[in-house]
Amino acid sequence: MTEIQRPGALYQQVAAAIREAILSGEFTPDSPLPSEAQLMARYQVSRPTVRNAIAALRAEGLIDVRHGKGSFVRSDGQPALTLQRSISRTRTGGFIDHSGAEWDEVEAPNVYRSRTTKTTGPLLHLDEEEAVFSCDRLLVAPAAGTRAMHRTLIPFETAEQVPDLAEAPDMAAAAIYSLLSKAGHKLWWAETVSAHMPLPDERTTLKLPDATPVLHLTRITHGADDRPLLLEELRVGTDGAQLGYRITADKQATRSTRA
Repeated sequence: MTEIQRPGALYQQVAAAIREAILSGEFTPDSPLPSEAQLMARYQVSRPTVRNAIAALRAEGLIDVRHGKGSFVRSDGQPALTLQRSISRTRTGGFIDHSGAEWDEVEAPNVYRSRTTKTTGPLLHLDEEEAVFSCDRLLVAPAAGTRAMHRTLIPFETAEQVPDLAEAPDMAAAAIYSLLSKAGHKLWWAETVSAHMPLPDERTTLKLPDATPVLHLTRITHGADDRPLLLEELRVGTDGAQLGYRITADKQATRSTRA
């Protein structure tokens, strides 16, 4: 039995005591916490106090609650999946997108017309509220169980240049790259990565544990005159995936000199 004799709300004192037990290694990563009844007896407090303490530790990200199993100390292991963010050409002129996972589609792609926002418009060199084709996919990596949300935005101008794309905007990204290349574009890509705490729909769709940030990847496909042709967004939880990049050195531009 451990008596709580500290200032502050009682549930905060219990949360602090459990936190110390976790950080000291008494409660090890990925192990279950004692039951509510055991914690009540250990700290001589009521059930609501224990529940409020557990809720506070969940919000901090120290504890996961697994439905039907109880509360567990969050694992400190590495994510099970590494997403290799690189693209290569095939001998036949096609493209391979090395995502690092063999994704399965949880449901059929959702294709619809949408409009650019204050964020996506500038990335595509378009004004806000410009019409685009959108395609949403919900993906899962079977071996790791990692879920991801993928969205493609295709400007109408890009689709008009490639009739096959306008007819099937739900094709895979690598297939779109191949069509754009065949249309005469010399492609290159720029990608940014940010992180944010999940919105309610992201947390539900990605099945994220408490206090788990979302990685948000934005990839722009550029073509002739460096014009943006395509925007892709991938959102995945940090608990299930990490990113890997192949980095190559660009050739340094040489200055022309006059005699």
